[in-house]
Amino acid sequence: MEKIEIYTDGACKGNPGRGGWGAWLLADGHEKELFGGEPNTTNNRMELRAVIEALLILKRPCEVIVHTDSVYVQKGISEWIHGWKARGWKTAARAPVKNVDLWQALDAAQAQHSIEWRWIKGHAGHEGNERADALANRGVESLR
Repeated sequence: MEKIEIYTDGACKGNPGRGGWGAWLLADGHEKELFGGEPNTTNNRMELRAVIEALLILKRPCEVIVHTDSVYVQKGISEWIHGWKARGWKTAARAPVKNVDLWQALDAAQAQHSIEWRWIKGHAGHEGNERADALANRGVESLR
């Protein structure tokens, strides 16, 4: 299987507000930048959208390392999602899971891949995170 590293980030000007997502993909000496924006969204939705869009561009099963500065995304997909699905997309307190549409899309997008989910500290000078952050902000700016 092809090995891919993905760095993702979301940005929001206001929460909710204008938002953007960005992803930087690296594989075998090649790279690809992705970004987009939504006019009325939240930072968490943009963090999720970045990972979904990056995974959807992969056309065959891959070994993937996803780097995210979002604990929400990293823990959500690697820990919390199992309980949510078992409870019919409800939290432990039986409330509906927020952003369920995107969690379901992420669950489907990641199904064919072997993924390692890595949390990295945001805005700490990490090249991949800084690049994804810049792309997310381009996504916000694309809405002007």
